[in-house]
Amino acid sequence: MTRRPVGLGPRLFLAQGLVVVAGALTLLGVTLMLAPGLFEDHLSQMPEPVDAASERHIIAAFLGATGTSLAVAVLASLVTVLAVSWFVTRRVVRPIQTMAGAADRIAGGDYTARVSVRGTGPELKALGKALDQTAHDLAVTERTRAEMLRDVAHELRTPLTALRGYIDALADGVLQLDADAVRTLHAELARVERLVDDLATVSRAEERRLDLHLRAMAPAQLVDAAVEAARAAYARAGVRLRTDVTAGLPDVRVDQDRIQEVLTNLLDNALRHTAAPGAVTLTGRRSGAGAVELAVADTGDGLAPEHLRRVFERFYRADPGRSRQHGGSGIGLTIARALTEAHGGHIRATSDGPGQGATFTVTLPTTPPTVPPP
Repeated sequence: MTRRPVGLGPRLFLAQGLVVVAGALTLLGVTLMLAPGLFEDHLSQMPEPVDAASERHIIAAFLGATGTSLAVAVLASLVTVLAVSWFVTRRVVRPIQTMAGAADRIAGGDYTARVSVRGTGPELKALGKALDQTAHDLAVTERTRAEMLRDVAHELRTPLTALRGYIDALADGVLQLDADAVRTLHAELARVERLVDDLATVSRAEERRLDLHLRAMAPAQLVDAAVEAARAAYARAGVRLRTDVTAGLPDVRVDQDRIQEVLTNLLDNALRHTAAPGAVTLTGRRSGAGAVELAVADTGDGLAPEHLRRVFERFYRADPGRSRQHGGSGIGLTIARALTEAHGGHIRATSDGPGQGATFTVTLPTTPPTVPPP
């Protein structure tokens, strides 16, 4: 027969009871050892001597009265202290039991479980808040996972449907397998591969599994490389591309290829939302004592306040009417955020509203200064 484990409440109550009993026995033992000798010493110092029979009677009366008083006092103390211990134990154990029940529900997939812990001290209150935050984060993660799976299925369906249509048309003889058909099939396959690669990049970055090759880079060098790569696309679209980098900025420790990917995604996003003859400006500024800001500001569509906090979500488009061909995969900004955070930085979006343009700012920590040898 398996023994049922003793719970925290009984063990805590028993531990407090043992402390009280040990204290009571110590009090009783010390009193009975010291009191008779001290009392006899006081009797010997009396101005008038006491005969032996009277002395024995007085000592016996003292010991009896002392023993009875101590026994009653110890018993009363035990009852009082054990009652208080039971109350305190109940107050401590009850919120722990509540949190244990909530943890079981969370482990079972019920992320709505919450803990209400009051009047139990800052430690248990902090533990309850941490458990509530964990449940909230798990709920958000689960919701994001479900949304991502739904979005991935939707995003893959479009190119796969197109591929099936072309293959069926080729099989039925409606289309000929010429160079144009091959290019079209390759383009659709490339779209699927690009989406899969983007998702893999985001996942690795968010899980901190990216292999970053960090080295000190001048912010101006990063800006020049990103602008040079985007210049041709901007020229074809008739959108001006400008730079404004503060001289003498400290180096940032980055993986050049990954940060170039961040800036490329931001510049591509700005170009999609800026019509000719608009302008996009890539700036570099110092941000406080230990960071540098690289910002991409455009004069294009702008963002409503409700879109600002969601533009970095997977597959989110501020304008749902944009097709995937014209509006991107909806994952470029997600990649930019994931890669920036993998470098220990952060990214934010600001806009004065629709039609007022938008600014995406990447903040990167600077390289720690090198201390010259003495």
